[in-house]
Amino acid sequence: MNFYGVFLKQEKVKKLLSFTIKENNVIRALKLPQEIFLPLLFSVHYGGDWSLKKNSKKLMSIKEKLTKYDENRKVGCTLELIYLFVNPVLVSEEGKIYRMEKCSNNNERKLVERPYKLTINGEYILKATLDPKKMKIFLKRLEGPINFLGPCAYGASHEIEHLNHDSIKGVPFYDFEYILEE
Repeated sequence: MNFYGVFLKQEKVKKLLSFTIKENNVIRALKLPQEIFLPLLFSVHYGGDWSLKKNSKKLMSIKEKLTKYDENRKVGCTLELIYLFVNPVLVSEEGKIYRMEKCSNNNERKLVERPYKLTINGEYILKATLDPKKMKIFLKRLEGPINFLGPCAYGASHEIEHLNHDSIKGVPFYDFEYILEE
């Protein structure tokens, strides 16, 4: 690696450390144990929905995408709304959607049944809004319950199943049958 490559790598490490320090300062300002924020941090850093059990707490983050688009200017951005739940409780569910899911805990996809609409409450709920245009992450404490529809409801149902049962129940894809149509 040449000098310029080493310099760029050092600059990236400095930015990452600076971001991590700011992240820790925000977590301290919220006056909650750091481990509570792990699913939220995973969603911010890596994307997707996350859940885990830590120190007798069930923790879950659900990511929703919201695109704002200005038809006149032909420009927009997609906000990521990430909801962090501490000890989430399923309040209600409605409808049935059959869908294929792949989970990091499994090597194969499964046919699962998920609700179309889901309502969840929790001991503590925090919403993070990632705004790519402003390059800001806005945090706000919410009072539940929170309603989810469609893909967010599927994600929340999937993560709650992990928290309550560890593994995802469903029919493996290899139970399907190929049909040649004419």
